[in-house]
Amino acid sequence: MWGYRKAPDLEAGGSELLYPGMTESPDLRWAFVRKIYVILAVQLAMTAVVSGFVVKVPTISEFFVSSNAGIALYIFLIILPFIVLCPLHYYHQKHPVNLLLLGLFTVAISFAVGMTCAFTSGKVILEAAILTAVVVVSLTAYTFWAAKRGHDFNFLGPFLFAALMVLMVFSLIQVGLLCLDCHKALFIVLFFWEYE
Repeated sequence: MWGYRKAPDLEAGGSELLYPGMTESPDLRWAFVRKIYVILAVQLAMTAVVSGFVVKVPTISEFFVSSNAGIALYIFLIILPFIVLCPLHYYHQKHPVNLLLLGLFTVAISFAVGMTCAFTSGKVILEAAILTAVVVVSLTAYTFWAAKRGHDFNFLGPFLFAALMVLMVFSLIQVGLLCLDCHKALFIVLFFWEYE
């Protein structure tokens, strides 16, 4: 009546396959995809919070730059993710430990991102955020497109697709179509429109 469609019965095998030749249950695959995206969302949120804290509290960035202890701690925080990767590889199947190590890894990376943001122009940070969003969206789109057609991640297909998207958006940003200077963008559009 309201466009509601009853879900297929999973026990009867009525579930639709995500891609041709799929051997696992689609519900298992979607649960895995949801888990990965939740982990990524938590990591991005944690990075944004820690980085924002480092940027908004100037005493933190001043401590890391002005004192010997701060510089030593900053160098330690830069090296810490590489150190955490070893136990993370070893405990990748141990549930609570792997999430704690992943959280430690994320916080260490977040301090490095925060320090970079503290001493970088806001325009550059916005550009990096846009390019990161383009990579995430384009890889997700490629994954769903490839899954429907039975393709897998052979060689460099997903990387090349994401790299193409990044280069296209980066060139639009550099040309001025995505910048805050509207008069420049309008000029470029009108200039190239004359040559069509």
